[in-house]
Amino acid sequence: MEHYDVKFGRLNPLKRHTRRADFSASANSEFSDRAHDYGAFRPQLHGELLRAMLNIIYKYSRVYTIKGTALSIISVSLLAVRSLSDITPSFFVGVLQALVGGVLANLYVVGINQLSDIEIDKVNKPYLVLASGELPVKVAVLLTSLYAFLGFCLGWSVKSWPFRLGLFLWYAFGTAYSVHLPLLRWKRIPVLAAMCIWSVQGAIVPILLHLHVQTYITGQTVFLSKHAIFVSGIMSIYAIVIALFKDVPDVEGDKINGINSLASQVGQKRVFWICIWLLEMVYGVAILTGLLSARFWIRLIMVIGHSILGFVLWRNANLVNLVNNEATESFYLFIWKLYYAEYLLVPILRF
Repeated sequence: MEHYDVKFGRLNPLKRHTRRADFSASANSEFSDRAHDYGAFRPQLHGELLRAMLNIIYKYSRVYTIKGTALSIISVSLLAVRSLSDITPSFFVGVLQALVGGVLANLYVVGINQLSDIEIDKVNKPYLVLASGELPVKVAVLLTSLYAFLGFCLGWSVKSWPFRLGLFLWYAFGTAYSVHLPLLRWKRIPVLAAMCIWSVQGAIVPILLHLHVQTYITGQTVFLSKHAIFVSGIMSIYAIVIALFKDVPDVEGDKINGINSLASQVGQKRVFWICIWLLEMVYGVAILTGLLSARFWIRLIMVIGHSILGFVLWRNANLVNLVNNEATESFYLFIWKLYYAEYLLVPILRF
């Protein structure tokens, strides 16, 4: 039997066990406190993860294009209004259908484009969520498939031939533009690439969705007005400019991956100034058209508005460093802002 004596510096067995008990109790208490703190922190942690995931999905959506889609649909819908009596609950239903369908189609198109261009974007746009690895490819495929499924369900449920046709063409041209399949991947061919983008900006939104909203205005005959034709012509030029300019910052990656864009064939500078002159031509035509209006306030807004847009475009274009891809990418986003501004002027367009 062992004896522990205090005078030899040894602990009494009873005291030793007491210290063990005290240590065990202290450890359990500390563990309990930590578990309690973790339990309180867990909802906050889950909230942070959810916000991070939503932010990644937000970036995957390329929201600046969605803004353009929503604004253009609202704008051409208001263009169909002839008097305040046309603005009814039925009218808002038609606009809402066009908005939801257009946004879903837009989400699908930007999604399928990023999924098809991961290797190119690693060179041209490494900050995109698929190119950077922030968003797993499987999740992106699920999201893009969901946008397609919901869009087709909506198109099937709405009994409006312009809406159905517009939505079908939107998905079809978006797929043909991007996917790696025989006879597709039209973005490789400048003319076909421009046609795909024009189909949405120059035909589907200003014509088919405009006609769709007309079907929801009581007592109004569905027809293509001269105002809608004029808007289609203007936005067709914008579509061509967007189609050409989007490749200006991407020449390096396009060449590596065999994309024969016009910018890679004739040079970034030449394509840049072609786009500037096309937009300036649009503003000149819009000013002349505004001068022909019988209403003074329309003449005033059309002339002053497009004069300001033309001046701002020319001033900013001369400040761009074409050697710097970040500068040209920033100017591309500026062209989208001009696109938004044009659609703000569309509802007041009355000859």
